[in-house]
Amino acid sequence: MRSRSLLASLLVAFLVPFAAPAAHANVVVVLNSRDATVSLLDQQTYKEINTFPVGKEPHHLMATPDNKSLIVANAVGDELVFLDPKTGQIQRRISDIADPYQIGFSPDQKWFVSNSLRLDRVDFYRYDGKDLKLANRVPLAKLPSHMAFDAASTTVFITQQGSDQVSAIDLATQKVKWTIPVGKLPAGIVMTPDDKYLLVGIMGKDYVEVIDWRAQKTVKRIKAGVGTHNFRAMGDKRHIFVSNRTSNEINILDQQTLEMVGSIPVPGGPDCMEVSEDGKTLWATLRWIKKVAVVDIPSRKVIKLIPVGRSPHGVYFANRASNM
Repeated sequence: MRSRSLLASLLVAFLVPFAAPAAHANVVVVLNSRDATVSLLDQQTYKEINTFPVGKEPHHLMATPDNKSLIVANAVGDELVFLDPKTGQIQRRISDIADPYQIGFSPDQKWFVSNSLRLDRVDFYRYDGKDLKLANRVPLAKLPSHMAFDAASTTVFITQQGSDQVSAIDLATQKVKWTIPVGKLPAGIVMTPDDKYLLVGIMGKDYVEVIDWRAQKTVKRIKAGVGTHNFRAMGDKRHIFVSNRTSNEINILDQQTLEMVGSIPVPGGPDCMEVSEDGKTLWATLRWIKKVAVVDIPSRKVIKLIPVGRSPHGVYFANRASNM
């Protein structure tokens, strides 16, 4: 009897760390690119709930259009891993998705686009609400990185870090419509809420490049921090956060006036960001110091640094502010 009791205790001790975090609603999902793991954090206590292996080099993530799954793109692992967006539990995997570095759904939900950074191409998949069917592979110059769509779902815009360009690709035909030069090492790219301009983070410099995509030309350069990298809308359809990995700051940009209206010092190379539904906190992955920063937006101060894995990149939680 004693041996059975001991065995039962050992089994409980072994299984508890792997138990689903069902008691934690809306966990924070963080991708640790160099560790090939996912960290799950509690939004209220800032504590780690669980960390588990997910696949080689998970960089970016996004929810499916129905918000029932969170897709993690394993670039080197050549696969997509679907998680429960509230608990972080693995739902399913799709293999043979070549080098999915950055991913995105067109606004009309008909297209799933995958940037293959190391393969210098963009892959287009038809999406029926559940499954992906490869439609075409479009070669680009060097290191296709981030993407943005127009509101009408006619075009996807791709930054190319290795060739300092932005290309526009027609979604219906998967043909390159135009390519224009931009600043050194273009990274994040977003469309302004009025569908008028593209904002591009120029990582090799210190500014956001503003492109009139219909006229196919740069119309402004907005001074930011050094290593301007990525964007996350505040949720008010006007302001957007801009991360700067080298100067260790996050700027606030007014998308109507196209001017910077604030700056928040954030240590450790701020990269990807997420905003709470109430608009009070900003979460940012810190690529260089294995942490996630929690920023109090009203006071513009970092209130918590949470340890995670190596080279944390994508971050997400389900109870988030609108990305507009």
